[in-house]
Amino acid sequence: MKTVCFIPIKLNNERTPGKNLKQFSDGTPLIHLVEKNVLGVKGIDEIYVYCSNDKIEKYIIEGIKYLKRPDYLDTSLTKCNDIIKAFVNTIDADFYVMAHATSPFVTSAHIQECLNAVKSGKYDSAYAAVKMQNFVWYCDKPLNFSISNNLRTQDMEPIWIELSTPFVFTKDAYKIYGGRTGDKPYRCECSAIEGIDIDYPEDFELADLVYGSNLRGK
Repeated sequence: MKTVCFIPIKLNNERTPGKNLKQFSDGTPLIHLVEKNVLGVKGIDEIYVYCSNDKIEKYIIEGIKYLKRPDYLDTSLTKCNDIIKAFVNTIDADFYVMAHATSPFVTSAHIQECLNAVKSGKYDSAYAAVKMQNFVWYCDKPLNFSISNNLRTQDMEPIWIELSTPFVFTKDAYKIYGGRTGDKPYRCECSAIEGIDIDYPEDFELADLVYGSNLRGK
């Protein structure tokens, strides 16, 4: 039973140009954090950085392979499922772990938890999420509360926000559902710090503060 992890990377990011290679204050590029995190997970046979630009090779650390992907996956119209489809059609495995560099603080332990859950056979997929219990509006209407009867936030039914790392799924689940999640997913609860996701420049500024704080804590 083969397990493969892939880290999708594109270098032509629009909202935060070059974010996957952007350096923290000590010079460490963002991509190194997710690489180290997945290397700390047991039971993964191969790890790939999946990128169309050969420039990425000098940022790949020992123990991880480079797999060049087609340029057409780098457009603004590309969907996550397009990337998954291309990778799965190239690298055959029984279990897949997808990890993005933009969630740098999701721990190896939580990635391991997701992988173990799927390998147990009880679940066909797994994802990490942050629990939110707060007043949420959607399309100008309350989503999880009543205007006439506001609950205490701690009494609200939680809403779960998916993180971009990890997504674990079986080959069979992918064949049925065509994506990263099946109909029996395992949810791994993560902390608010792990939930930091880098889309915009200010997100990276926050991540750099957390990263620096972690270093000082060590």
